[in-house]
Amino acid sequence: MEDPMGHVLTKTELSDGLILEKTSCSLGVLLIVFESRPDALVQIASLAIRSGNGLLLKGGKEAKRSNAILHKVITSAIPDKVGGKLIGLVNSREEIPDLLKLDDVIDLVIPRGSNSLVSQIKASTKIPVLGHADGICHVYVDKSADMAMAKRIVLDAKIDYPAACNAMETLLVHKDLVATGGLNELIVDLQVEGVVIFGGPRVSSIEGLNIPLVQSFHHEYNSLSCTVEIVDDVYAAIDHIHQHGSAHTDCIIAENSDVAEIFLQRVDSAAVFHNASTRFCDGARFGLGAEVGISTGRIHARGPVGVEGLLTTRWILRGSGQVVDGDKGVVYTHKELLLGS
Repeated sequence: MEDPMGHVLTKTELSDGLILEKTSCSLGVLLIVFESRPDALVQIASLAIRSGNGLLLKGGKEAKRSNAILHKVITSAIPDKVGGKLIGLVNSREEIPDLLKLDDVIDLVIPRGSNSLVSQIKASTKIPVLGHADGICHVYVDKSADMAMAKRIVLDAKIDYPAACNAMETLLVHKDLVATGGLNELIVDLQVEGVVIFGGPRVSSIEGLNIPLVQSFHHEYNSLSCTVEIVDDVYAAIDHIHQHGSAHTDCIIAENSDVAEIFLQRVDSAAVFHNASTRFCDGARFGLGAEVGISTGRIHARGPVGVEGLLTTRWILRGSGQVVDGDKGVVYTHKELLLGS
């Protein structure tokens, strides 16, 4: 991988002999709070080192000893010229509130864990927070869908790893698939795999299905349960997703490319898929190597966050004595230059 630090992104001649470069640089100091899984420590530490960021890590108490050993192994492998103190490990939960007040030291907080953890951290700090509170992912099955494909994708999106934030939580089905039996087939296939189905008003009102009415569409199950609802068309599916989703990952299954393109362009989520499982929304699967988390915000980074998401930019201007002086005598060329020139 090319060194991401100090990479010249653009090069512009502002005026004769006045060259402006936009370059990549680290964000600064990151505070990562994560629950349980010690493998998250390894992923996050490797990304922080590669992106040149300082790192404070607070893992869950369930993996306290594993985190301590992994931290020791990683810091002992860091060259002396970099310094083992690049990565710090926070052991006490009581230290977190004080750390969240250090907005003059810590540049970004990334919480990885439950909805309550993310929401609590967002409400407790002035430091920018990158992450997501919910993973309410939708799969919309259009009337043009290949049903064999739809069944494979729907089952994978729900049962491959139900507790993951990229698992399907709501299945939206085109109204025409009620008469063709497509809706019933999808529900039966899910139930055979042990998935508990809750229905929206339209699904729960169908006699013979015996599907209980869901209490809220805005619900992340993190288990073998999901909501199923009928929609009139792709536009209704998009409206439903915008109203009840969490802007994480949403998918359309359709053979009609025009309908698919409408969905891809209009659904305002961090990741939008056509004919592919929502489970693909992952840093490793995207080829990022790893991820510090998945961001559903719009500022700075969106979706799986790898090395590039942990960088920002700075401007470097090289001159030869130029002054502004009210722009008198300055001839701006704003000429784009080839990188490396």
